[in-house]
Amino acid sequence: MRKGFEEKLHDLNQYLIEMGTLVEKAIDLTHKGMITQNIEFAEDAIKCDQEIDDLEKEIEDLCLKLLLLHTPVARDLRMISAAMKMITDMERIGDQCADISEIIIIMAGQVYIKDLEDIPKMAEAASKMVTNAIDAYIKKDLKLARKVRRDDDEVDRLFLLVKKDLTALIHLDPNNIGQAVDLLMIAKYFERIGDHAENIAEWVEFSITGKYKKLSAPKPAKATT
Repeated sequence: MRKGFEEKLHDLNQYLIEMGTLVEKAIDLTHKGMITQNIEFAEDAIKCDQEIDDLEKEIEDLCLKLLLLHTPVARDLRMISAAMKMITDMERIGDQCADISEIIIIMAGQVYIKDLEDIPKMAEAASKMVTNAIDAYIKKDLKLARKVRRDDDEVDRLFLLVKKDLTALIHLDPNNIGQAVDLLMIAKYFERIGDHAENIAEWVEFSITGKYKKLSAPKPAKATT
């Protein structure tokens, strides 16, 4: 019985690696589509999102079978529960890549009003966070999971730079507002991808330690009169 359970856990890990690889591919295609303004890259990223959705359902079914048929306890239970949470964040990353790609298709042929240096940096940093978060889960690497959480600060910093630059361009010339809003939306989606990667890392930490950051955070003190 335990052998069969271990084999299914192995399958779960392989599915998670596959889903993580698809998510990385979606981010990469989105990144390339944005830089080159190539509609084909954007369309492929949207197709990737559908594959991610399909794989999420397969992993969810496997997790439910593991929970219902094998009644895992302790660490195994935490790993399965964390996996179910992680795939939700990965699926949302796929959605955000599709959302960015739809904007890229709309913007195709336009001359960018600013250098996109900081937005691609956000894409690269967010993609690396996703890769490290999945690796941390597979390797049960608590140190790597915590590094992912810290790395989100860099994505947030870059988003603020992009926001500041685009706001300045709008003030300089109100005709820039349409594309500036589109670029700001793209940056915001990449910022959200970083947040989802951080969420994945938090669930990895839970699978290893049994403690979940958001559940253990202290409640704000009540105001006194």
